[in-house]
Amino acid sequence: MTSQKTALITGASGGIGLELARVFAKNHINLVVTARSKEALSILKSELENDYGISVKVITANLSEYENAEDIYNVLKSENIQVDYLVNNAGFGDYGKFHESDRAKQEAMINLNITALTSLTHLFLKDMIRRKNGKILNVASTAAFQPGPLMSVYYATKAFVLHFSEAIANELQGSGITVTALCPGPTESNFQKAANVENSPLFKGKIPTSRDVAEYGFKAMMAGKTVAIHGMKNKILRQAGRIAPRKILTAVVRKLQEMR
Repeated sequence: MTSQKTALITGASGGIGLELARVFAKNHINLVVTARSKEALSILKSELENDYGISVKVITANLSEYENAEDIYNVLKSENIQVDYLVNNAGFGDYGKFHESDRAKQEAMINLNITALTSLTHLFLKDMIRRKNGKILNVASTAAFQPGPLMSVYYATKAFVLHFSEAIANELQGSGITVTALCPGPTESNFQKAANVENSPLFKGKIPTSRDVAEYGFKAMMAGKTVAIHGMKNKILRQAGRIAPRKILTAVVRKLQEMR
């Protein structure tokens, strides 16, 4: 790695994570990319190094096995790679009634969406504080703003990401470090297929691309914005959700999830 700055991006093999890697590379920032697919990351490494002349380190890891977060940190420390930008993007969802779901899958979701994100933040934040410099981007969702019947654990994990990010952003005021919670709505990516929500009305019609969301998230992080909701429609829905009674809001989300 050269002396220029470096970003660590989790879940970089597809969707928003892949596009975030491309946006960072376009801005001449070196990368450490992680995901489960070594092949996809190797292809990405070749693309970005050839197109932008940056350095890309690949670490294959399954962060739903939460102990791998510390392994990533230790590898980078041993190689003297300083992480200036931490992007916690890796995550997945699942559809169905909670009592009918696969418990191991729900636990893996919690491990990835919450535990790994928290662990990586704790590990790298300490170094950032010593340097008095750094930025963290946690990918939450507009799902964070209300309960989500039929995707109960996923919505709850994203609520954690949002509230956790807002809290530590407040703690870090004046430290030289910022934390941004990126809250995209439905986005063109492989998420809906993996979560089995391809037929949901939330994903019908024209929706933003992963690149749109990545570029917005990058700008929000660089500006030090704490909560970044992508898209005017999502911002309006968020305001409407603040006014609506929680019971009605939850019922509306249930209806949308059922219309498949």
